[in-house]
Amino acid sequence: MIHILNKQSLVLIFSVLLGTVSSFGQTAVGKFEVEGPDVLLDFKENDARGIVLSWVTKEGDVKTPVGGTMIFDSNDKKVKYYIGGTSAKWEDLSVNTGEVDTSIQQGLVDDQAPTIIGDQSSTASGALILEADNKAMVLPKMASPHLNLKSPAAGTIVYDTVSKMLCVFNGKEWAFWKAE
Repeated sequence: MIHILNKQSLVLIFSVLLGTVSSFGQTAVGKFEVEGPDVLLDFKENDARGIVLSWVTKEGDVKTPVGGTMIFDSNDKKVKYYIGGTSAKWEDLSVNTGEVDTSIQQGLVDDQAPTIIGDQSSTASGALILEADNKAMVLPKMASPHLNLKSPAAGTIVYDTVSKMLCVFNGKEWAFWKAE
């Protein structure tokens, strides 16, 4: 016996499959699957685009940062991440002051609910929250982003596959970070 599925049935099946995949909390952007079971968010390699971090007026405006929070501080014009725990503080990743035109954000109000990937019961605040105790985000990866990203925005972050470094753009210049 042959069954022919109509359009509504296909949409329902696809929705169930998508819901099953997303219930595991793993998301791939620009590709069909993440690199492994410990990856929460993964990006297509050599896409010539990076992640652009949230532009906040100043680090103090982030009311409840948690360890690992990353921002572009438009007051200092620097990319920063928050170190939690007993050494709680904002760490500068830009080194030098950058440039940014914040006029595009003037008058905007953030009244949107966050997008959460992973543990949906997260109480963290932000536009995109990655919440898992056993998975991590893999940054967008590309060769020589300082040469291949044509117009990076302030707060762009990417992993350089050539130099094996974390690269952050402050609106003026790239800073490169390598684990010693």
